[in-house]
Amino acid sequence: MTRAEEFEDLRPLLFSIAYRILGSVSEAEDAVQESWLRYQTTPTQPASAKSFLSAVVTRISIDVLRSARVRREEYVGPWFPEPLLADPYEDPARSAELADSLSMAALLLLERLSPLERAVFVLREVFGFGFPEIATTVDRSEAACRQLAARARRHMDAGRPRFEADRREREELAERFFVAFKQGDVDGLQELLAADVHLVSDSGGKAPQWGKGIFGAENVSRAIAALVSPFAQIGGVVEPHQVNGQPGAIFRDRDGKVINTWTLDIVDGQIQTIRTVINPDKLEHVGQVADAWTVVRETTQARRSTN
Repeated sequence: MTRAEEFEDLRPLLFSIAYRILGSVSEAEDAVQESWLRYQTTPTQPASAKSFLSAVVTRISIDVLRSARVRREEYVGPWFPEPLLADPYEDPARSAELADSLSMAALLLLERLSPLERAVFVLREVFGFGFPEIATTVDRSEAACRQLAARARRHMDAGRPRFEADRREREELAERFFVAFKQGDVDGLQELLAADVHLVSDSGGKAPQWGKGIFGAENVSRAIAALVSPFAQIGGVVEPHQVNGQPGAIFRDRDGKVINTWTLDIVDGQIQTIRTVINPDKLEHVGQVADAWTVVRETTQARRSTN
């Protein structure tokens, strides 16, 4: 097998590691590409391509994350990871860990960790790497890596989202939610929302958003039900879709361009949080991006015309 073939076989794993460390599709893709360039120019063939490339992409991701954190501190409004529609890496033995570690809630928890803690946690808890390999990757002793992993695990366990255990139940509830949404059924929506539900969006100051968010089942259900008729009038489409391993949707304009993505955190049989990503810079990998300001203007005009 050539180096190029080995790399392509490992690309899904490398991307999945980088994405969980960085929370960015574009930065993860860049880290993977840089890993290939380093692998391609390594004078001797590593004993294990997987170990070598996993270490390289992790080190690159740690460096990128350190610089990205400064930019995120200056970010306008709430910062969410770039939405990921499908994880390219699959491992049946670790499917539960892979899915839950991909959620917006889990990635936001990872943001609280230091870059080293985050990398060690991802390698150990998500992908099951051994401590000797992790120690070599991050250039720390095994004992230090165990401490980093334990500290990261405590932070994660303290805030870990309690998602609905049964994935099928999550999907069925999400389906009911989007049916009620399309019907503009305020009561039907409210029934599915937790009393303290929070609807919040990431626009980065580059698209319209709901201020600091909308709180409470009644307020959220009325706000989103009010969108239905005018959004339909301008040809908008709601496309239910898994986003970051959780139930969600892609909103498109009449031309099929992406307006935003929604993800639903479902806890104890109710929707606890609705996160929308509308920052156009974070949607380019999903598809051609719509002008959200134009969509809002047209929706507002359609609403006024029916009142």
